[in-house]
Amino acid sequence: MSFQAYLTNIQTKTGRTPDEFRALAAKKGFTRDGGLAPGVKVGTIVAWLKADFGLGHGHAMAIVALLKGMKP
Repeated sequence: MSFQAYLTNIQTKTGRTPDEFRALAAKKGFTRDGGLAPGVKVGTIVAWLKADFGLGHGHAMAIVALLKGMKP
């Protein structure tokens, strides 16, 4: 599955766009300057995405890659 397919599936499931996830993560203090904020652990973000949005591990990791700035 392509990265874009992951994002499309996530948006279908949650109703949230990649930009909305970026804004939510920034509001929670998970990101800064286009990447993860210092001291923020990937597991913390994955747990948040699973609990609040019902994402599975793979889809949560796609959002982490997005937040890290690894993917546009």
